[in-house]
Amino acid sequence: MGKEKVEKVDKVEKEARNPIEALLDAEDDQTIVLFDEQDNEVEFDQIALIPYKNKAYAILKPTKPMEGVADDEAIVFALIEDENGEDLLSIETDETIINAVFDEYYKLLEEK
Repeated sequence: MGKEKVEKVDKVEKEARNPIEALLDAEDDQTIVLFDEQDNEVEFDQIALIPYKNKAYAILKPTKPMEGVADDEAIVFALIEDENGEDLLSIETDETIINAVFDEYYKLLEEK
């Protein structure tokens, strides 16, 4: 198999990687790839997966500069289920929940 073919296979495998499964896999340390409103790929590093009030939230940090997000900031995503039963990540906009998720994260850091 030529190098070009291997690179294409690797690219397909990376694109097919489910971001929810990657978040839930404690052994997975690869970046999480999501798509924005314009269907552009955006890569994130997973900071933490936090349970809060019977829901799960992911704290993700963009790997490249992102408009509206400072270099030392991360984004809280809620793991939700759509009407078809598909798991999705949705940016959390409720400041109370965002603050509570970060509080839980800081508590976990203190325990370690």
